[in-house]
Amino acid sequence: MTALPPDSPDEPAPPAPGLSDRDRAVLAVERQSWAGPGAKERAIRERLGISPTRYYQLLNALLDDRRALEADPVTVNRLRRVREARRGRR
Repeated sequence: MTALPPDSPDEPAPPAPGLSDRDRAVLAVERQSWAGPGAKERAIRERLGISPTRYYQLLNALLDDRRALEADPVTVNRLRRVREARRGRR
């Protein structure tokens, strides 16, 4: 396996107290940028072994979890803003 550059979005986050490996993996997927929706869904199935629907359920729960905010504040705050903007349009 090759070493990843320090700023790589695939670089594993340091262990966060209280977050499971799966929770950290979900946040890692969200830190990445994707060429299109198909690529992200395929990565979710291959890397996490879950359906995209289940992934988004887990992600939504993580956005309300203070441990996720402590582990990855940039990603969680960005996704919270996106979620609030979507709610405001409904």
